[in-house]
Amino acid sequence: MYYDPDKNDHGLPHNPFKSCVAPRPIGWISTISLEGIHNLAPYSQFQNLTFDPPYVMFAANQNTRGERKDSAVNAEQTKEFVYNMATYDLREAVNRSAAEVPPEVDEFELAGVTKAPSVRVKPCRVAESPVQFECRYYGTLRLPGNGTMGTVDIIIGRVVLIHIKDDFITPDGRIDLLRIRPLARLGYYDYTTVESIFEMVIPDGNEALLAGLEGKRLK
Repeated sequence: MYYDPDKNDHGLPHNPFKSCVAPRPIGWISTISLEGIHNLAPYSQFQNLTFDPPYVMFAANQNTRGERKDSAVNAEQTKEFVYNMATYDLREAVNRSAAEVPPEVDEFELAGVTKAPSVRVKPCRVAESPVQFECRYYGTLRLPGNGTMGTVDIIIGRVVLIHIKDDFITPDGRIDLLRIRPLARLGYYDYTTVESIFEMVIPDGNEALLAGLEGKRLK
């Protein structure tokens, strides 16, 4: 089959687009408003962009009232945000924090998670999350869209401090993703977690290329 996304003529009971790019890591983004109100929301349109120095992005579509999301507004106004890794154990808290609520509602309290003070930025981290990135705002790419929610703010930030809980570092110095079980979106209402890992190494012997894949800094 094929279909035109502008016409949405796929003939299926549900739009398949989001399930065609899967799994998608969830950026659980915490921000703080100029008035000091804490905000926490999950974004499955999230990714790291590069590694030296590290940058990440999250894409926040408008809400059901056609307004910009609090995460985007807060990040722009305060120039800071935090990425918290969403995990299987935290799935219910992540889901609760996805509710569309007024800006004055503190989603940390709504989700039932603990605020941990950050070191270099003002937004708090989710204490229960095993990995957090403190980020400084870099810029916004705003893409026009259709309908009430189609327009999206792509928020880019530079990672200035990385937190990893020692309990999730293996004896050989790797992050134990099988223990963490990061949460990811599949589309529709479906999610998945990391439950298996396999390794492949490019066989051409290019050590510089392999170093880049590992995220190592080259001189």
